[in-house]
Amino acid sequence: MPKPVVPEELRRRRRPTRSGTVLSEELFVEAALRLLREHGSAGLTARRLGLVLDCDPSTLYRYFRGMDDLILAIGDRLIGQALDGWQPTGKWRPDLYDVGLRIHAAYVAHPQAAQLTASRVSGRANELAADEAVLDVLRTAGFPMPDTVRIYHAFIDQTLAFAALDAASLALPKQSLRADEDMWRSTYATLPASAYPRIAEAAPLLASRMITSAFPTALRMLLDGVATQRERLRGRDGR
Repeated sequence: MPKPVVPEELRRRRRPTRSGTVLSEELFVEAALRLLREHGSAGLTARRLGLVLDCDPSTLYRYFRGMDDLILAIGDRLIGQALDGWQPTGKWRPDLYDVGLRIHAAYVAHPQAAQLTASRVSGRANELAADEAVLDVLRTAGFPMPDTVRIYHAFIDQTLAFAALDAASLALPKQSLRADEDMWRSTYATLPASAYPRIAEAAPLLASRMITSAFPTALRMLLDGVATQRERLRGRDGR
């Protein structure tokens, strides 16, 4: 059974650690991101967090119900970073494109954390703010509620799916990542046209494109489809 989280006002009364640090949920999240970056998911433990923050490992449970709760807070932190400074322009397509790129970039900037959090739903403040923003952009653009939810679903899932995919690639050991990228030049580029005619003709473009993220292209394609649907709706309504 998860331990109860200590109320915020009681946490603030905690004395500093031996090194003079006043602990907070934010410090635990920052320390967790550092451990994930340096040691991967296997390195994220209460014991290591205690060593980094100079506190007893059990102190974690004054701020989080457990390690899974901490992981949800990490995901919410990434979304917060994505939306920091973002303001809607009132133009639905540029706004959604910008939000998608921001969320994707925030996750791939922390590949190990992205792998743990991209598929999770936290219900925390930043996640709720992002959901509200995307839904508002779509509703303000005039989409009916069923279409708004359907587009929101596709937009969010595609963004996070690409974030997880690209993060998994970036989290590979450098040697493995280089080997994967070289495969497009060392193998695909040398296949005989007699056996693989379509690969052979596409090989130069594959070698240059397949080592980059397809997310911007996929996002534009998704928004193309949304724009087509919007025009259809406006024609039907006589607007």
